[in-house]
Amino acid sequence: MKIIFFSILLLGSVTVFAQDYTIENNEVKINRTVQFETGTDHLTKEGKAALEIIKKYLDDKTYISLLRIECHTDNSGSEQANQSLSEKRALAISKALVEMGADCKRLIAVGFGSSKPVAANDTVEGRAANRRVVFFNAALRGRLIGGMPADGGGKVAGDSCAQ
Repeated sequence: MKIIFFSILLLGSVTVFAQDYTIENNEVKINRTVQFETGTDHLTKEGKAALEIIKKYLDDKTYISLLRIECHTDNSGSEQANQSLSEKRALAISKALVEMGADCKRLIAVGFGSSKPVAANDTVEGRAANRRVVFFNAALRGRLIGGMPADGGGKVAGDSCAQ
C-alpha cells in the first residue's frame, strides 16, 4: 500500500512538503538522500536537509511511537568496519533528529553493515544501492508492527537519548 500526504512546512531555510514522503509496507520513503561524508558518520548539508522530511513525518504522525533508522553499507572493506560504520551513521541520524526537536524515545538507531544487500556488490551502481538509509515504522501507539522486533534484526547502535 502506498500512501501520499500533502501539506507544507517551512523549517529554517528548507521548505518541506509532506508529499516528500510516502509510506510503503511500513517504510517511510523520502525523495532526498541522506548523505554522509565518505567513510564517516558526518552528515553532509544535503543529508541534514533530507532529515527535515523525517522530522516533519514524525511531527505529522504522532501515533508512530517508534521509528527505526536503519543504515546499510556495501561490502567494501571488512565486515566489522562496515557494521561499525552503519551503527555510527544510524546513531548520527538519530542524534541529528533529536537536535531538530524529535523525541529521542521515538527513535531506534540500527546498523546492518553489509548483511542485507539490495543489489549485487560487483558494480558501482550495485554498491551505491547497498549504501542506504531506511526508515521503518517499528511501533504504532506503543505496539510493535508486523511481528518484527523493534530492531528489525539489526544491531542497535546506541541510546538515542544519551548525550
